[in-house]
Amino acid sequence: MNTKSGFVTIIGLPNAGKSTLMNALLGQDLSVATSKPQTTRKRILGILSEEDYQIIFLDTPGILDPKYMLQEKMLDYVFKSTQETDILLLIIDIENDKGGNKLLDNESVQKIIKKEKCPKILVINKIDNSNESTIKLITEKFGDDKTFEKIIPLSAKLKVNIQSLTETLIELLPVHPKYFPDDQLTDANERFFVSEIIRGKIFELYKDEVPYSTEVLIEDFKEREKGKDYISAAIVVERETQKPIILGKKGEAIKKLGKYSREAIDDFLQREVYLELRVKVREKWRTNPNLLKQYGYSIED
Repeated sequence: MNTKSGFVTIIGLPNAGKSTLMNALLGQDLSVATSKPQTTRKRILGILSEEDYQIIFLDTPGILDPKYMLQEKMLDYVFKSTQETDILLLIIDIENDKGGNKLLDNESVQKIIKKEKCPKILVINKIDNSNESTIKLITEKFGDDKTFEKIIPLSAKLKVNIQSLTETLIELLPVHPKYFPDDQLTDANERFFVSEIIRGKIFELYKDEVPYSTEVLIEDFKEREKGKDYISAAIVVERETQKPIILGKKGEAIKKLGKYSREAIDDFLQREVYLELRVKVREKWRTNPNLLKQYGYSIED
């Protein structure tokens, strides 16, 4: 039997639904997906394995015009992930980009499309928040564009047309041995996903700029044969004024964050943990190259 296997890189603008789409394709919540844009900061790899094929998905940060060094690093992850990918999946948020021009006219997207010669699929996401005429209009608009092998309208949130997309990807995959064992879901360790879960809860629970100014560092992770695993995490903020916001009045906000995070971590790890959170201030960490490298924002990752 000729096994098909390859890499599929998902790109799009912030909040287009890239993480939700990858989770739907995998059938498991691997990437942190929230209602706020720019939740994904690094490349997340997810592996879908069946008997005769293996699809390795790369969920990438939303493409934007970088305003500071952290965002520059995020864009680096996008460009690196598209290099030598087997299939490029471009996702349009039809709710906020009705004509698709915001995505396809983007300078970085154009650069990627012209450079990468692999098959490309255009996904029209969030059709549950649109109407038939708008979907038909955008499908016909790019239908004759030879850039794309196929255009697929879907709803990642409601898992509509996910099977159709999966079948298309399998058709386009190269014949190649599997890259990973069948029981492997990702290439990242538990520490990484625990930090992502906590960071995702920060995006859900806090408002305005605060979530974008935070980073989560796992300082201690002890697995115990008896009792709960112990996890100690530091929430890094940029300014002293942000620390009391994270803590909340009488520590109520961080208690709530800890509760929701622990429940999600328990569910993800399939075992109980004891979670300890603390807050640290690292002035302007998003523009500090040394701190960014220390926090894992490196193109070599």
